[in-house]
Amino acid sequence: MSAALRSLRAQPFHLLLELDRRLRAARSDSADGSADVWQGLAFRLGERWLVAPKDDVREVIPPPRLTRVPNARPWLAGVANVRGSLLTVVDSGRLLGDEASGDKRTARVLVLNSERLPAGFLVDEVAGYRQFTVREQADLERSEQDPSAPYLLGGFQREGRVWPVLSLHRLAQSDALRRAGW
Repeated sequence: MSAALRSLRAQPFHLLLELDRRLRAARSDSADGSADVWQGLAFRLGERWLVAPKDDVREVIPPPRLTRVPNARPWLAGVANVRGSLLTVVDSGRLLGDEASGDKRTARVLVLNSERLPAGFLVDEVAGYRQFTVREQADLERSEQDPSAPYLLGGFQREGRVWPVLSLHRLAQSDALRRAGW
């Protein structure tokens, strides 16, 4: 603890104000681009590892009990009541051309950070947040046959592994999700 903060120990309100000021200054450095890192949540779909922008994910939850939707596409896993709100759950792997998850113990749902679109994306595994630097940005070879290509924002490369960045917001607003019924 710095000397300036130690001097405010007897004045908790002023100590909190100073901590808040320092936090806001650190956030503004990040917001104006002076921070050299990008954060995303790493997850697995089948054999592929991807990252979603940190701001795309409100929370990560275990797969809830789902109610199937009649006449829905196979990738629409169902709807669930999550803390009193209806959440549409999409099997991301099936939607993007991968096999359905084999290991249900590691499966998680990435809840979209949106008040307007209550959606969750089922993934095979979540590995936590990853930070990437500008130097790790990589050009992705996008194939027109890759169903995830329209939803990719770019990617990063670290230690021989490519980490494509998948936009959950783009996925949630896609024509495919608008036509979830038969």
